[in-house]
Amino acid sequence: MAKIKITETVLRDGHQSLIATRMKTEEMLPILDIMDKVGYHSVEMWGGATFDSCLRFLDEDPWERLREIRKHLKNTKLQMLLRGQNILGYKNYADDVVDEFVKLSLKNGIDIIRTFDALNDLRNIETAIRATKKYGGHAQGTVVYTISPVHNIELYVDLAKKIQAMGADSLCIKDMSGILTPYYGFELIKALKQHISIPIQLHTHFTSGMTDMTYLKAIEAGVDIIDTAISPFGLGTSQPPTEPIVATLQGTEYDTGLNLELLCGIAEHFKKIREKYIANGILNPNVFNVDTNVLSYQVPGGMLSNLMSQLAAQNALNKYDDVLKEVPRVREDLGYPPLVTPSSQFVGTQAVFNVLAGTRYKMIPNEIKDYVRGKYGKSSVPISDEIKRTIIGDEEVITCRPADLLPPQLDSIKEEMKEYYEQEEDVLSYALFPQVALKFFKDRQAKKYSIDSNLADKSEKTYPV
Repeated sequence: MAKIKITETVLRDGHQSLIATRMKTEEMLPILDIMDKVGYHSVEMWGGATFDSCLRFLDEDPWERLREIRKHLKNTKLQMLLRGQNILGYKNYADDVVDEFVKLSLKNGIDIIRTFDALNDLRNIETAIRATKKYGGHAQGTVVYTISPVHNIELYVDLAKKIQAMGADSLCIKDMSGILTPYYGFELIKALKQHISIPIQLHTHFTSGMTDMTYLKAIEAGVDIIDTAISPFGLGTSQPPTEPIVATLQGTEYDTGLNLELLCGIAEHFKKIREKYIANGILNPNVFNVDTNVLSYQVPGGMLSNLMSQLAAQNALNKYDDVLKEVPRVREDLGYPPLVTPSSQFVGTQAVFNVLAGTRYKMIPNEIKDYVRGKYGKSSVPISDEIKRTIIGDEEVITCRPADLLPPQLDSIKEEMKEYYEQEEDVLSYALFPQVALKFFKDRQAKKYSIDSNLADKSEKTYPV
């Protein structure tokens, strides 16, 4: 048995799970040179919600963050999370946009691209995996783990075999809710190991309180890589903490080889950052609680906070338990989609609408209608005719790959934002988040104008000889 490899998630999923992706690049940079010496398999530091958060909340260029981190993590592979045909947004994009985004991600410093589709519709990850291979990156295909009457080991093995056949370099089992139990995890990894030859990585969250045990059983079953977060940004809705896993495996056949002393120093750095976010109210200590609701409702931590904020906005927090019970009913109606971005958002919103309206499907978001129309892909099981009629009437449901209906978009996007173009990456920022990116571009121009004006003023001043 080879040693277990570790992907550190503190720079992406660790702070996405605990502080809504608010960690700034300047808070990361001072510790990166130390992190580069640890010997991680990779550091996940981009993708997911980081891109949106940089532009929307932090006044940062996400591409510049990637380039800065690349300068410091010279010996460590950089990893990102990509939502397949959704890229980092919440809808499908044309193939030319996906291809360009992958190309520029790799050009700017990404090594490993983990690509998933919220519905496990593998047609939605083909383009991204093909592009990753074309431009020289490591393509990691993903199976999203969930529990339903149709999701079983045989299904997951079938998906994994198809992902390997696509040309993926490795496979990730993505358990976004922390619901993979230790012994089922053992059986799942064992079965996968018997049918595929590429490395297997396991990603989970600590929400349920049992996932370090799941890791141990997965390791015994032959998993190759696991995702952990340095302890100040581990536990709760984040990943199991790095240091205890490393210490547990020390001196065994699974020894990670990582330096615990360096890890403790890294933890000290992030402990100070965590305290700051507790003080300013962004980090709610309750996120570290074990939440057994996830075992009943499969609601991931990020989705829980979204539900609470939606209810709070309607002064209806007293309906929280009713909404939690409604989520699995909506999910069943919609053919058991896994609850991961973006499907978690629209299933949760529909559950809130159903409870607040007092009548199910009286109010229906456009995203739900598009999902039932087939525009996100194929559901795990067919949606009943009754639910279809309730949501979209007699409209036709598409059966092709959704992106096949999208004409090339890149040239028109370039034309649309050419006034603000400063780097080729700007086109992708605008493609994903046009309104947010536009505000960022305008602010960037205003700052440069202000700096240029100040320099001009100083150069025009005359001084007595």
